[in-house]
Amino acid sequence: MIDVRPVGSRRELAAWCALTERLYRDAPGFIPPLRQQLRDFYEGKSPYLARDDIVFLGVIRDGELVGRTTAHRHERLDARLGAPHLLFGFTEFVDEPDVFAAIVDALVAQAQSVGAARMLGPVNLLPNQSGGVVTSGFDERGFVDAAYSLPHYAAAYERHGFEPVFAGATMIVRGLQDDHRPVEEVFTFDDDRIEREELEVRRANRKRIGAELEIIRQMLNASFAQRGYFTTIEPEELAYQVGGLGFLIDERIALYLYKAGKPVAFMLCIPDISEFVRAVGGNLNLVNQLRLLATRSRYRSEAVCVIKGTVPEEQGKGYMSLLSRELLRNLRAAGYETLRGTYVETQNVASSAQADEMGGGALHGVTFYARDAV
Repeated sequence: MIDVRPVGSRRELAAWCALTERLYRDAPGFIPPLRQQLRDFYEGKSPYLARDDIVFLGVIRDGELVGRTTAHRHERLDARLGAPHLLFGFTEFVDEPDVFAAIVDALVAQAQSVGAARMLGPVNLLPNQSGGVVTSGFDERGFVDAAYSLPHYAAAYERHGFEPVFAGATMIVRGLQDDHRPVEEVFTFDDDRIEREELEVRRANRKRIGAELEIIRQMLNASFAQRGYFTTIEPEELAYQVGGLGFLIDERIALYLYKAGKPVAFMLCIPDISEFVRAVGGNLNLVNQLRLLATRSRYRSEAVCVIKGTVPEEQGKGYMSLLSRELLRNLRAAGYETLRGTYVETQNVASSAQADEMGGGALHGVTFYARDAV
């Protein structure tokens, strides 16, 4: 017999989090979400949701946890999508039809109880944070802030009437040290424009990360405003996402472009600590943070491009090529071998062009799923 019920204690939450250890035991590509963030979401200690605004659900069969999901609403995303949606996330389940069917039934009931006409997910907690279902590239490992899922997931969604939305892919560029093309050949930009247009590429500064986050936030909200899945990010939300990891920033690969003293584009890359996160089971407690700090030099061969963008009034002027050129120069000088990039929607060809120019391409196909709550 299958029972779907809310997580009711910290002990149950620990078991809920640990489900992925069993599901992905033979899939070393999975990088678990941070347990501290999951606990904060559960207890209402994040700026995204209050305690009563999100439900953690576990699927129990014969006393064993065999599936899980969360469910919540988000007014800003509803406004973007033009209809009330129930968002579900962190959704994992064994490869047995009745288990996923129980999850869907529970989500439909939850949607109807809160007046949501549609369901969208998996989102953790929003599409512009992380989430989605991997549809290809299963032999390639995942990475922090990116989706990774088992091959049976996509078929399960589609069997239950979910339709793919916001399809896209993550990116990868390998062999950065083996590519001996001049960076000026990889990314062309007329250097005469630098002085004429008063352009200046600046590196991030760990000591000023608080002030710089606000600069990033303003450019991020402006540059992604046209994307259908994107919701504006508030100051406290971005601070929460980055909080505690400022010491990991490699200033050489987090870049801003200023034009006549005004920020117009940015590219935020970080060292890829995915292998460490997997080794500790997603548990970045204080002890493990100190371990990571002490060993951070080990994580300087691979990097992740978390986000990049150009403010709307400056798009189409080649500024991202200038930033990409400097990024490639710095990646090579710092000894990085591989660059991964988080989810890019298929229609957003300008963002995926960077990997193409560098000789890379798609890593994982990723899509979200939606259906009516009936």
